Amino acid sequence: MTIASWLAESRRTVVLTGAGMSTESGLPDFRSPRTGLWARFNPSELATIDALYRRREAFVEFYQYRIRTLQQCRPHDGHRLLADWEQRGIVQTIVTQNVDGFHQQAGSRRVIELHGSLRTVHCQRCGQSKPSFVYLHGVLTCECGGVLRPSVVLFGEPLPENAINAAWEAARQADLFLVLGSSLQVAPANQLPLIAKRNGAKLVIINWEPTELDDLADAVIQQRKIGDVLKELNEQLTGGTS
Repeated sequence: MTIASWLAESRRTVVLTGAGMSTESGLPDFRSPRTGLWARFNPSELATIDALYRRREAFVEFYQYRIRTLQQCRPHDGHRLLADWEQRGIVQTIVTQNVDGFHQQAGSRRVIELHGSLRTVHCQRCGQSKPSFVYLHGVLTCECGGVLRPSVVLFGEPLPENAINAAWEAARQADLFLVLGSSLQVAPANQLPLIAKRNGAKLVIINWEPTELDDLADAVIQQRKIGDVLKELNEQLTGGTS
């Protein structure tokens, strides 16, 4: 049996995507040498509630940079294929650690965002939401007088409970769980493959580097672009081969 066979036979396929999915669109991740955000900023100091109030100028500069970079990138073929697989009933749920909104931009509808979205900002006081591009135009305060901030989970904040619960439930119900571009180092997302596996799911990990869960996986693919792998799998699915 191959991954394409598992995809064809699965009734509930759940996909977890991490930074590796986004970097193929040209979006810098946090930790890559030279190109990662850590090379220019210190997110552990700037992506915090404390920085929102006490280092406001640096906080805004950091997120303006991220929003501007996001606007220069687009979903890649892998994002579009996942959206197509959703429409064809091959994929039921996407759980993502990413905040770029590329899955929705590519056409996916059943997406669980564990860390929020950089596509919107909201008021810290009243919760009113606005498109994130207003941040680039210097709109930093809500009409109510509250502070606007990106709708992402900052360091020290809890993940949205509804997203966590939905992701837990999706993992429990999966009979095939695909990890795409996640190092599986960050909790609680790194627990989702374990939950799926514990409930009888096949586990496939496609990531450039090894992960700590590779030994538990039924199939592991490394050192390959996710978009290329998904295109090959799609050809097998549409060609009726396995």
